[in-house]
Amino acid sequence: MMTNRQALQRLKADIQLRGLSRNTLDSYTTHVGIFLNHFKKPIEKLNEMDVRSFLGHLIVEKKLSPGTVNVYSASIRFFFAVTLNRTMNYLQIPRLKRPKKLPEILTRNEVAELISQTTNAKHKALLLMAYGSGLRVSELASLKTTDIDSASMRVLVRGGKGQKDRYTLLPESALFALRDYWRKYRPKSSDGYIFPGIKNVGHITTSAVARAIKEALAKTAIQKSVSPHTLRHCFATHLLEDGLSLLQIKALLGHASISSTTIYLHLANTTNGITSPADNMPQKFVDCPL
Repeated sequence: MMTNRQALQRLKADIQLRGLSRNTLDSYTTHVGIFLNHFKKPIEKLNEMDVRSFLGHLIVEKKLSPGTVNVYSASIRFFFAVTLNRTMNYLQIPRLKRPKKLPEILTRNEVAELISQTTNAKHKALLLMAYGSGLRVSELASLKTTDIDSASMRVLVRGGKGQKDRYTLLPESALFALRDYWRKYRPKSSDGYIFPGIKNVGHITTSAVARAIKEALAKTAIQKSVSPHTLRHCFATHLLEDGLSLLQIKALLGHASISSTTIYLHLANTTNGITSPADNMPQKFVDCPL
């Protein structure tokens, strides 16, 4: 009989054999571990009805978001199909439909206000890189000195989502902020990280990046929820407003599909200079009282 610990070790090995990311490894092992601990019975006796019961528990009692429940579902499906080598009727374990809500973004003036309120040189460099290069927070945290190409003004993003490398923009303002931070902090990372973690071990955590943004936001009058990913959305939206094509933005963001990039068509202010047909009606109809 396989213990929970043995099962999780095997799950870890299955993920590593497929070359999946560290984030996937941590996510799958954590969520499957919670699933296994929820039931007080041998793994061999768990079935799709238990999975349904557990997902229902997450939805009704824990009130988790559809996105979070779907991560649990994907983790458990992988565990059963790969680690346990057991077939299941996945029609009995449907994915939750996620509401298509547009993300909240900042105006250019609000981005400028947020960054201007950041007096800490390290935090300013983080915020300018997040907005100016459109990086995911994990990509920002794990940047290395060798990733910065000041000659061509590009940033090499290594092992992004899907383990794909790409280049994105390096703004002059961000390069200036990086150099200022480097002069003041003189970070010493044996692994070459630009933003080392505590005592120069590893790199800065994603939660530390989020805290830096939260501290800056508290000093502004902005009444919006802002996260590191908000600045990535702002990067893409403002580029689209400036005339960049969706294909160019897709490449800079590292999206696997153009469908992920089309959301910025709904966020960008593309109505400037466009006249509504209501304003082009014959004047005699417009002047008539309604």
